[in-house]
Parts: sequence; C-alpha cells; structure tokens
Amino acid sequence: MTELLTDETGPVAVVGCGTLGASWAALFLAHGLDVAAHDPAPDAAKNLGPAVARARAQLAELGVAGAGRLVVHARLADAVSGARFVQENAPEILAIKRTVLAAIDGHAAPGILVASSTSAMLRSAIVADCASPERVIVAHPFHPPHLVPLVEIVAGNAAVAARAAAFYAGLGRRPVILRREMPGHIANRLASALYREAVHLVAEGVASVADIDAALCNGPGLRWAAMGPHMTYHLGGGAGGIRHYLDHLGASQERRWASLGTPTLDAAVKARIVEGVEAEAAGRTLPELEARRDRALLEILKARIEVAGDDP
Repeated sequence: MTELLTDETGPVAVVGCGTLGASWAALFLAHGLDVAAHDPAPDAAKNLGPAVARARAQLAELGVAGAGRLVVHARLADAVSGARFVQENAPEILAIKRTVLAAIDGHAAPGILVASSTSAMLRSAIVADCASPERVIVAHPFHPPHLVPLVEIVAGNAAVAARAAAFYAGLGRRPVILRREMPGHIANRLASALYREAVHLVAEGVASVADIDAALCNGPGLRWAAMGPHMTYHLGGGAGGIRHYLDHLGASQERRWASLGTPTLDAAVKARIVEGVEAEAAGRTLPELEARRDRALLEILKARIEVAGDDP
C-alpha cells in the first residue's frame, strides 16, 4: 500500500523558476530544505542559480543561512515525485495553471500539499482538473517572498489550511487564512483599492506621481509596516479606541469614501503615469530600483526583529 504522507518534513519541489520561484527556492534552502526545481524555459537553470544566490545572501543578513541543496530537473515528474511539499509558480494564466497543477497532482505522492502562488485566481477554478483537489491550496506571497513574510492561504478545508500555515510559519512567514475565496485574496484587494485612488489623483492632476508615492511612504506606509488599518484607527480613537473612532469619526470616513475616484486607464492617464514614474526613477534601472527596494525591506525587517513581541 502506498504511504500517505501527511507532513512537510523533507525536500520541496519548486515548479516555475522565474523571479518568484527563485525567491521561494532561496527561502526553502536557507531554512535547510533541499529543493528540486523545474521550469520548462530553456534558460531557467542558467538564471536560477545566480538569482537564488543573491536572495540567500540577503537572508544571511537576517541570520537565516541553512544549507539546503538545490537540484534542477528537466522533467516535472523527477522534481515532484520525491517532494514533501510543492510550490507552483506557473504564469498567471488559468489554462496554464490548471494544466500544471493537474500534472503536479498526478506525480506528487499521496497526501503531499501542492501550493499555488497565484496572486488573484480562485482556488476553485485552478483545481478543476486535479484528481485530488483537496490537497491543492492557494499560497499567495507578496514579492519577493524570501523577504516579505505574508502568505495568503486558501484551502478546501480547515485541516489542510492549518497544515500549510504551520509549514510557512516554520519558515518565518506570516500566514493568513481566508475563510472563503475571493478574487485577489486580501492583500491585493487592499493594494488595488489604494492604487485605484493613486491613479485617480494622477488623473485629476492633484499631485505628481512622485509626490503621491512620497505621501504614502512617508505617512501611512510607515504605520502600516507596524500595524494594519483597523488597529491604526483603534489607536486613532484615543482613550475610547476603535469604538470611539467609528462613533465620532466614522461619518468623515464615509464622506472620504464617497469622494474616492473610479479612474479609467485610458491612453492619456497611462501616458501621465509612465511619464511620472520615469521622472521618479530619475534614470535608475529596474535592477537598481529592485536593489534599493530589497535594501529597504532588509532594514525594515531587521528593525521589526528587534521589536519584542512583534506580530503585525
């Protein structure tokens, strides 16, 4: 009788080894887990090593420097068959996701969890072709997952969700479990709501792209790195907390909600955003901007580690 595997102690398969897959692989390796990687792209193996090395160097700064072993496999079956957990990172195209997940489901040992990094798709849609859909979950990270702790979990039942949450928590991640599926999950819906208003402010000529970005990073963004919007407004309510805030300032929130925009990304608005972003970038290349972002994330994470009882 085939053994039913019900824990995640052992090698991890990473399927899809672009930027996201490399980041996941580095995280697993740095926590001492061997990684079996697969990507059908012809240059995937060549690009994976340097990307993983950069991410592992960053993790070492945070004191995470395990000695997992990375092996790249040409065949999906070889990468998946010996894994105790699978992290799938195929392109965000429904037909591809369904095909890849069904193939993984066919090769993975019984009971192994298969996690999809989908940023917006519904779990019920991507598992449609799987023979064992109950073991396939959404585990959506924020990029880059080796630095940003969030993992959003959507599972078919509470037991599977708890298993997945325990696995990611053991890797220093902060899992959140959705009680029901929702397009875009939690964080991307919040980010989309904020970006919609940022685009509206550009379209209405309220401020430059750079100043809109600066308003967020130097204002609420600083607080949001420590606590979410509900807890932030709880403190904003003074001695009465969130109840006082909602009773006395809720109406002002509703007035602001009523004034929020619903912009359209027409040609003129897109051109204004592109021009503004290019001005804000000030000639810095994408790799330079990514390095700046990652350096800032590392310093924020180091500061959070030093805060006793930190649990955002």
